[in-house]
Amino acid sequence: MSEVAEKEVSTPATATNKKLYVGSLPYSWSVEQLETLFTPFGRVSSTAIVSDQVTRKSKGFGFVEMDSEESAKKAMEALNGKEIEGRPLSV
Repeated sequence: MSEVAEKEVSTPATATNKKLYVGSLPYSWSVEQLETLFTPFGRVSSTAIVSDQVTRKSKGFGFVEMDSEESAKKAMEALNGKEIEGRPLSV
């Protein structure tokens, strides 16, 4: 089983929100670091990093919800394949 560390920003969910999968995250990263990475591309509605329920260690992937399709597309184009701490992101 898995646990999810989440951070939600107080913006209402709308039909335009777009949730992105983010794989190959550094295991040491927090939801705040993930949010900071995506913020330059638009408003981030929520972030989540999945962790092992027993060990509480990150599984190396998470989710970012952007406020628009356009923001999500910009983030995907800029960050997919970007190397962070020796790991190429998969967005």
